[in-house]
Amino acid sequence: MNKNYPSVLDRTKSNLIDTILLIACMLLFTDILDNIENVPDWARVLLFLSLLMYEPICVTLGATLGNDKMKIRIRKNSNTDEHLNIFQSIIRYFFKILLGWISFITIFVSPKSRTIHDMIVGSVSIKVE
Repeated sequence: MNKNYPSVLDRTKSNLIDTILLIACMLLFTDILDNIENVPDWARVLLFLSLLMYEPICVTLGATLGNDKMKIRIRKNSNTDEHLNIFQSIIRYFFKILLGWISFITIFVSPKSRTIHDMIVGSVSIKVE
């Protein structure tokens, strides 16, 4: 596996693709729920959790749609052949959302272009061919 690191632009494009996908899903879910009477609370919670868990599950299984399109993979920093486990992916996503764009500041000073949320969980973003 080629261990080039994605640029800030590639990572931004990847995030934009995933954000557009999530917004489209939110609109779709809202439209569907508006047309159904008496939607059970468990169904609303399930749909919400599916949106919330999109990135952690996709990262654990391989890549989000944005990552796949931009040829970015999130892997363990100690061994870039290994995927993150679901716990690492959830923690990574939590800090990614919590810190927002601030997390990307370290890309410019980290030898492997790692973000703060990558450093916290021991992950790295790599570019694949």
